Amino acid sequence: MTIDEQIRDIKKEFRSSMNGVLSAKMRESGMPYKVIFGVEYPRLVCIAQEFTPDRRLAQALWNEDIRESKILATLLMPPKAFLPEMADIWVDETPTAEVAQIAAMNLLWRQSWASEAAFQWIASDNPMRQLYGFLIMARLLQAGGQLNEKSLAELRDQASSSLPCADLNLRKAIRAVLDRLG
Repeated sequence: MTIDEQIRDIKKEFRSSMNGVLSAKMRESGMPYKVIFGVEYPRLVCIAQEFTPDRRLAQALWNEDIRESKILATLLMPPKAFLPEMADIWVDETPTAEVAQIAAMNLLWRQSWASEAAFQWIASDNPMRQLYGFLIMARLLQAGGQLNEKSLAELRDQASSSLPCADLNLRKAIRAVLDRLG
């Protein structure tokens, strides 16, 4: 089955799982997508299980201006195929905090280079990059990750300097890191 055929099948699944009320509320709230089906995350996980993880399919889904496609892309990207250069592009193209949270949870924190990327993104002046960085660090710390004293001091310093001007989602991510640091 070609990538185009798989995408067509996935969009059929989105349509059949559509939540019209949720879709309308998301559109009204200003979600920046061309199409929003309002499919809940657990259903997207079930849809992902019907397909074999594949880098080309995940990238094609990511390139769609559809909320559910971006989320599904994070579920179908094979972790070993997700290179740091690709992560930089996806982070810069992430349209919402929801997608950032799901991508960090499903894909990014599991990468061997996650900690290094997280520190780079936290130090950025780009709020979405900072959000990803703190989300990844929170997840790594939750999973038992350890930091040396220098990294710990840097993380605390970045958190305290970012917190005052952070939006709600970034504040939550920073607080999650600080809570895990104790």
